[in-house]
Amino acid sequence: MPVKQTNPHAEIVLVCNGDRRYGGETIFEENVLVSVLAGELKVVQADRTRYCEAGTTVLLPRKQPATLLKYPKDGVAYQAVVLKLPTALVRAYYAANTPAPAPPASSGLLLFPKSPLLQSLFASLLPYLELEYRLPEKLLQVKVAEVMEILRSLNPQCDAVLADFTEPGKTNLVEFMEANYMFNISLAKFSYLTGRSLTTFKRDFKKAFQLSPQRWLTQKRLALAHYQLAEKKRKPVELYLEVGFENLAHFSYAFKKQFGYPPTALAEHTADQRPAAG
Repeated sequence: MPVKQTNPHAEIVLVCNGDRRYGGETIFEENVLVSVLAGELKVVQADRTRYCEAGTTVLLPRKQPATLLKYPKDGVAYQAVVLKLPTALVRAYYAANTPAPAPPASSGLLLFPKSPLLQSLFASLLPYLELEYRLPEKLLQVKVAEVMEILRSLNPQCDAVLADFTEPGKTNLVEFMEANYMFNISLAKFSYLTGRSLTTFKRDFKKAFQLSPQRWLTQKRLALAHYQLAEKKRKPVELYLEVGFENLAHFSYAFKKQFGYPPTALAEHTADQRPAAG
């Protein structure tokens, strides 16, 4: 479902997906604040999955891969306001406001329950969608500063996320790929996140895994899908996005090519194994 964005120059967008689930992998170049107005947002990270219901606001950290799945709930389509926090403006804010000492967030992602401060903030942002031009820079600075003050008042741990301006450095390739293979991001992004050029990434990858990145990623994703289908009793339509495939048809084709039977066969087998009622 396409994203509805009335003002193509806006720093905020109104997202609506009608009546069906959709999603995709993403790595934000800037910190992003999402206020879920209706439906449910499922955020899948390397080490955990979080569910954000209507009324919840979530801070998604920059430079961290995640799969975002949007669902309708109780017959109401997913809808959210998304606010990007430009890194340059966040830097300027912290140049004038010292970050509070705090341990880093375990996953970077922070959830905020329903709050009058956040409700008022996002209500004030909605009219900007009707503009036909980019928000003036000074006004944008004011809004970003307002966002920062509200977030910091609600959770001081925000500073550990928002004031982190580091770029990905060279990391252990095997550990990173084993933790993040399920994210359907480009090899260029994988190389960047591991602190390597694309050429060096491919060379180091082949040395570590004895396979090309594409082949290894496909095998790992299909193995995870098989486990989820066979052991967790999930359905193909429920998991193909979470295991790194863009659409159900491609997932089903790759799965059958790898295992010799379609993913639906596992679901049917599971159903056959259930005891009869009564």
